[in-house]
Amino acid sequence: MLHKILLYLHISSVILSIGPFFVLLPMLRKMKAAHSDVQNAYLDAFRFAVQCAKHAGHVLVVSGILLVWTSAWTWKTSWIVITVLIMVSSLFFLARAFSPTMRKFKEAIDKEAPLRKLNRSVWIYIILLMVMLWFMVAKPVMW
Repeated sequence: MLHKILLYLHISSVILSIGPFFVLLPMLRKMKAAHSDVQNAYLDAFRFAVQCAKHAGHVLVVSGILLVWTSAWTWKTSWIVITVLIMVSSLFFLARAFSPTMRKFKEAIDKEAPLRKLNRSVWIYIILLMVMLWFMVAKPVMW
């Protein structure tokens, strides 16, 4: 029963850590044409979505660790090792991609460049998360 609860928490946290980024894509398109007051509101929503994803990521990591400890999988299993490596790189990417760009967005006169960078960062992060998700679902044996 504990394993099922942990698995449910793990899957729910995956949804909460990936889902907000798909909402951000249309929001970024709307930010291009919006006035500065509306852009600031969108930026606050963007910041909130990134924070939600970060906190869901904490639950994801803890539940993942507990799942490995309560299952037959080991830390040397190829799909776990690769998933952890991608996760660590995505954490560095998340820290460097969004917060500094959002700060620059507020200061920028030309909003087009930071918007392009945010859009590109969202896509890169979605791809990283989807690759991680594939490893967790497919569980390929690499070695």
